[in-house]
Amino acid sequence: MNNNKPVLMNRTLSEWLSSLPVLLLLLLTLVIGTGEMFHGQLLRMGERMFGDPSRNIQYFMLRADPVKPDCDPNQDIEAAVAAQTAAPAAVSDDPLDALFADEPQDPDAVRASLEQAKVLCAEKHVMYDGIMANIDGKLKAFRALETGFFSIFKFGTENRPLLLMVMFAIAAVTTTLGVHHIGLRPPRYKIDFKVYGVSMVVANALALYSCWFYYNNVLLTSGIEVEKPILNYLTIALFAGLTAISAWRLVKPAPGAEEGGSPGMALLSIPLYAFMAITSSITFFGEQHFAGLAIYLGQLFEYSNIFLNLALYIWAGMLLKQTRVVNLFLDIVRPWKFSPEVLTWIILLAAAIPTAYTGASGIFVIAAGAIVYKEVFMAGGRRQVALAAAAMSGSMGVVLRPCLLIVLIAALNKQVTTNELYGWGVGVFLLTSTLFLLMAMATRESGAPAREKVVFGDALRGSLRALVPVSPYIVITLGVVWGYSYFLDTKLDEFTAPVMLPIIMMFILIFDKIRREPKAEAVKHNPAAERRVGLEGAVRFATNETIGHIGALIMLMALSVSVGGVIERSGMMEAVPEDFGSIWIALTVLMLILFFIGMIMDPFGAVILVSATIAPIAYSNGIHPVHFWMIVLTAFELGYLSPPVALNQLLTRMVVGEQEMDAADAEVRHKSFYYRYERWIMPVVIMALGLILVTYGGQMIVEHGAEWTAALGL
Repeated sequence: MNNNKPVLMNRTLSEWLSSLPVLLLLLLTLVIGTGEMFHGQLLRMGERMFGDPSRNIQYFMLRADPVKPDCDPNQDIEAAVAAQTAAPAAVSDDPLDALFADEPQDPDAVRASLEQAKVLCAEKHVMYDGIMANIDGKLKAFRALETGFFSIFKFGTENRPLLLMVMFAIAAVTTTLGVHHIGLRPPRYKIDFKVYGVSMVVANALALYSCWFYYNNVLLTSGIEVEKPILNYLTIALFAGLTAISAWRLVKPAPGAEEGGSPGMALLSIPLYAFMAITSSITFFGEQHFAGLAIYLGQLFEYSNIFLNLALYIWAGMLLKQTRVVNLFLDIVRPWKFSPEVLTWIILLAAAIPTAYTGASGIFVIAAGAIVYKEVFMAGGRRQVALAAAAMSGSMGVVLRPCLLIVLIAALNKQVTTNELYGWGVGVFLLTSTLFLLMAMATRESGAPAREKVVFGDALRGSLRALVPVSPYIVITLGVVWGYSYFLDTKLDEFTAPVMLPIIMMFILIFDKIRREPKAEAVKHNPAAERRVGLEGAVRFATNETIGHIGALIMLMALSVSVGGVIERSGMMEAVPEDFGSIWIALTVLMLILFFIGMIMDPFGAVILVSATIAPIAYSNGIHPVHFWMIVLTAFELGYLSPPVALNQLLTRMVVGEQEMDAADAEVRHKSFYYRYERWIMPVVIMALGLILVTYGGQMIVEHGAEWTAALGL
């Protein structure tokens, strides 16, 4: 959004080439997602409007003009019998044909056959006449709408991988041009940008070679026709383009880069996806498996529906960021003047709901992490606690309905269902949220200011007043959900949430902009002016942000799958014994392995790896499947908060900004070790305790839950 860039119709060139196409692809994805339910309703409507039960004519018979039967309903049966019986038998020179010579035809049998055919022919003509009688202008207009919509829906359903590839390519190019890939620290100094650029050139060049080798030396030589080769062409073109862009960025000095820095710290600027691509390629190439990286990148297209839903979730999160919803909901809590610790706990409880609906922990951190940080800090919380809360705001809701990650787990593992996982997830959520409150209270600094006295009546009236401006947003949400239920016979659940949430957020955004938030108020809550006042600007800005996050997150996820491939091919999983002899030993070893995987891999790629390698070992050792996946999710969340990667911490740093991070470090420089590193230690300790309790306490529940329930009379 640089004002120095040339603009056309108030749009920069990058917006015309990236934002508009991605917006259209997102809308097309919504059409495809809504298509099945909407098309089903159109078919039911067509049946009610145009079906003719008296003639046994249904709408599906009217969807296309029928072909007139070519038989004769007035055929002369006796003449046909005479002609057929009088016809000479076929003569063949082959003596073997004599073995199968036709017997003399029975006139009565021929007559019966022809009479039956005449009856069927008459029925066909009656049906044809009935269908033609029901085809009028109204039907033609309706079926044109229905079949046209079906064609779009069918095209999108059959070409989901292609849609994902195009969207991913645009987002990846935009993210690379903008130097927005996720790393341990953003490049700041000139040496940082050099190291960043070299790593990007090497990583993309290795991916380019692997994709080229896979297509030319594996697919084309296999003797099997390549299905949808355009995906391979686009992948090769994408990494060729990314290599060229990275080389150009390396040669051209970064504007605003500072002098100074050190080579050691510059290594931390290497994007995580580049690090994964380089290390995976070194392993694969060392084994002469040059196509390895491309093969694992192909997992992206095998689960294209999941990743398209993830893109919709990201877009919904960015649309949420353009509204006042979060600030208005916090206004309900502010009159009670809770202590920073309790307020932080309440915010985390509330954040769990949108986290579950956005499908992955990182998305909510991106969408609302900065707001969470600001609210905790403004309430008197330490900056380090505020940063910890922002990082954890996306962690606790991943076990709640309708989290997309659990849908993927249930799809890959027939031993569990989404209902079972969500049921156990409520218990895990209550456990980890309670642990946060206890630790926040236990680590409260002595000498902290006392909580201001609150008059119950005043606080209640303040909350009720704050509820008034929030109520329209609640009504809009319920209205959209009701509309889907009434008109499309579809409820909001884990399968429909990716489609319904962007629609809900779009209606909320429209209403929010109609109310016209005063610019002074917008700037007060939003100093960086990230929330646009107008509707068009808000949608455009949200889409721009979505592109960057799609490019960064999906690229990271795609390469994370390749890391899983390295682990799978390394034989590490084969080294894990299939029978530990004790379920407690099995729980301990697998818990540590899962924590390690969560530290280095993206959740979606990690779930694919665990489903193929570790889950069968857990089941064979007697670990309850639902219990095992609760351990997996808790271990992953601990991994996302733990060094060396700590993805949620990196995303928090990205949305809060380097200045706040520097201020947070300066604020505690003179304090003890715990308070200097509280933003790291607090989340890790809480989730580690949660993981231990879920692992061992969960096994106790599996073994003795029925006995305890009976003893309590429940």
